[in-house]
Amino acid sequence: MKSLLTIVLTCLVINLNHSQTETAKDGVIKACSNYIEGFYEGDTDKLEASLQPTLNKFGFWKDKNTGEYQQQDHMSYDKAIAYAKRVLKSKNFAKKDAPKKIEVLDLGNSIASAKITAWWGIDYILLSKRGDKWMIEQVLWEGPLEK
Repeated sequence: MKSLLTIVLTCLVINLNHSQTETAKDGVIKACSNYIEGFYEGDTDKLEASLQPTLNKFGFWKDKNTGEYQQQDHMSYDKAIAYAKRVLKSKNFAKKDAPKKIEVLDLGNSIASAKITAWWGIDYILLSKRGDKWMIEQVLWEGPLEK
């Protein structure tokens, strides 16, 4: 009887941990979705909901003439918000079929990593859990997206 009780309790703990992990994964996916949609739609509310004010984003763009990747300017939180505002003002939205792929790469108790595929290329995202919400801290990207 004791071993049956141990098995039942172990199953409950595993199930509870799995549920917590799925909830955390959903939170990471939500932050990443807000990030993509914020840039695609020019939605500053979505960016504000997912970006830490200390955001550090930089990346590399492939020069069409030389084929070499060159580092691009750093994008801060304020620059990200300004970019979204320009998208909205100019109505320069992403195409309806633009990629929006999110892969959660690793998930800890208070940190996570994800890979995003968007129209501009690939972003590697580092997130932290702030209270009960996942927020994007760092982004390292490369573009353009090569098919």
